[in-house]
Amino acid sequence: MNAPSDNYRHQGLRRRLVEVLRKRGVIDEAVLAAIGSVPRHLFIDDTAFLSMAYEDTAFPIPCGQTISQPYTVAIQSELLGLMPGHRVLEVGTGSGYQTAVLAHLGCKVFSVERHKPLYLQTKDRLARLGIRAALFHGDGYAGLPKEAPFDRIIVTCGAPEVPERLVEQLRTGGRMVIPVGEGEVQRMLLVHRDQQGALIRLDKGAFRFVPMLKDKAV
Repeated sequence: MNAPSDNYRHQGLRRRLVEVLRKRGVIDEAVLAAIGSVPRHLFIDDTAFLSMAYEDTAFPIPCGQTISQPYTVAIQSELLGLMPGHRVLEVGTGSGYQTAVLAHLGCKVFSVERHKPLYLQTKDRLARLGIRAALFHGDGYAGLPKEAPFDRIIVTCGAPEVPERLVEQLRTGGRMVIPVGEGEVQRMLLVHRDQQGALIRLDKGAFRFVPMLKDKAV
């Protein structure tokens, strides 16, 4: 996955970032390996932030969105309990960084982005980096019913509630990770559909995300 502009310095900064995440409690070694392999600086367009690409912080990207901080990416990925071959629906493609981490973990990724300029930019970026994922421009609330069911669903923007249409696309035994809340801070929910089809919801703490807007594809 390394690109020509991914040098030894960048790789060393990623190793340091992995140790930061490990100290913060991330324990999934596959997730840590993915964070250590995906060149985050290639997902940041604003040159003002390039020197800080491997700090554990979020940065602005086009269309008023953000590239999530590495800790958030790692925690969401860890909570999903991913295995190679899992079909994963990602709601909110953004810069494609989380998409790339999921792909590095061996998942078959289907990602929806509501902002068309961002969708087009990220589709081109992932193609240039050789990262395989199916990208779609559309309403994240609707998911991708034609591609359902999914083993895992990850929502990378704050939703006021758990969208029922996404729940319907979750396979029995599957998991969804979604930040829920209408204020500046959301609660990270792990939603598990058990073998009887019942939903089990677990609160995994407070996080900050840009809002998820219903019926919006621009």
